[in-house]
Amino acid sequence: MRQMRPARILITGGAGFLGSHLCERLLADGMDVLCADNFYTGDKAHIASLCGHPRFELLRHDITFPLYVEVDEIYNLACPASPIHYQFDPVQTTKTSVHGAINMLGLAKRVKATILQASTSEVYGDPEVHPQDENYWGRVNPIGPRACYDEGKRCAETLFFDYHRQHNTNIKVARIFNTFGPRMRPDDGRVVSNFIVQALCNKPITIYGDGNQTRSFCFVDDMVEGLIALMCSPSDFTGPVNLGNPEECSIHTLAEMVIELCSSRSKICHQSLPPDDPRQRRPDIHLAEKVLDWQPHTSLREGLKKTVAYFEQGLSKNQNLLNNSL
Repeated sequence: MRQMRPARILITGGAGFLGSHLCERLLADGMDVLCADNFYTGDKAHIASLCGHPRFELLRHDITFPLYVEVDEIYNLACPASPIHYQFDPVQTTKTSVHGAINMLGLAKRVKATILQASTSEVYGDPEVHPQDENYWGRVNPIGPRACYDEGKRCAETLFFDYHRQHNTNIKVARIFNTFGPRMRPDDGRVVSNFIVQALCNKPITIYGDGNQTRSFCFVDDMVEGLIALMCSPSDFTGPVNLGNPEECSIHTLAEMVIELCSSRSKICHQSLPPDDPRQRRPDIHLAEKVLDWQPHTSLREGLKKTVAYFEQGLSKNQNLLNNSL
């Protein structure tokens, strides 16, 4: 852990799903937090309760433009993470990953801050090895509809390690696997939020493909712990390091679990599998266990219960919003 507590931490994408949880946790740890977000997918409601906090500051900013602030640590989380949002404007998605990385690395270099990149399991593409460890270089389609995100994140990793080698910038790279929990957007198109919204509205549960494809789902609180553990790791440890839950689950099993937890009358229906959708996704987290002393502790069922409760509350407040997200 940190021997000296830094004065100020910048979180880009801090009003997003994962970023807002990280803001809360770091404030609880006694940090000064600067949240930067352009609100493309972030939501002011996620950080509304923090805005009166004396150690919290909110800045509307797009990281494709330079940012000049004084900080000790940077968590670079800014980038739309769901296919619906990152494919809506793929050029801007690539700019956010690449130009954003250049701008945040430039900031880290100027102020001598440690910077953490929120990379993704998507750098492994549709993998030929299972589970995926950090030495696997991946199998990514560089010209497909998902490439704006996949290749953007891969290029960001390249930039991080080049800044580290060329400028001695202190970097940390986390490859984040599927993460879920409260504050997911009901319209983000990700499988957990899709299934929960459909189940709560008693609509058909949409499975793409045969449902035998697998994913590994990590609850957001565990992911936040992993990111902080990585930032606090020894200075000579850069990663990349996988952060995720190694418990593997088929999409069909997930759908059945959501139907049960929602006490839903929904039936399962199947549609065609999207292009380049990976068949398997499961992290090898031995490196995180060894170096960070980290592993997730929240079971899929326990995390889903908390997430369903969050969406149930949203359903009671705004039935039309949830219906329109289907």
